[in-house]
Amino acid sequence: MICSSCGAQNADGAQNCQFCGTPFTTNQQFNGAQQQFNGQPGQVFVAQPAPNIQKKDIVKMIILSIVTCGIYGIIWFVNLTDDTNLLSQEPSPTSGGTAFLLTLVTCGIYGFYWAYKRGEILDKYAASLGRQGSNNAVLYLVLQIVGLGIVAYVLMQNELNKIADGTF
Repeated sequence: MICSSCGAQNADGAQNCQFCGTPFTTNQQFNGAQQQFNGQPGQVFVAQPAPNIQKKDIVKMIILSIVTCGIYGIIWFVNLTDDTNLLSQEPSPTSGGTAFLLTLVTCGIYGFYWAYKRGEILDKYAASLGRQGSNNAVLYLVLQIVGLGIVAYVLMQNELNKIADGTF
């Protein structure tokens, strides 16, 4: 079992976390992380605890981006960056504000790299949960290159919403 407080691995059936002492409840989902079997006898895959990601209404995000002439799109970009950084578990990931400034300074070129990296992070997170995933990184990169970055935002947000719901 994985503790929802500290993320530590504990023995199945434990009443409390052996590291932080948090009590476990019956049928607790451990913050979205449940033990999953990868289909091979004797092998168990334990998912990582789901980070604290807030679900966002995609339609509202699109409408606000259009109504504000793209200003809310910048906020969405920053939020997508910060939310996917929670999944990456990198020691010092590029913050959303820094990613936006780099995109602005490089006249959008960093945005191509950003889209690819976000897809890569989501793919790695899916793999850590034992999911057979597709290569979203390439899809997001292509969408960004052809000027459909907002579609990439929608697809990324959809994946993040699934993670927030625990249905990923």
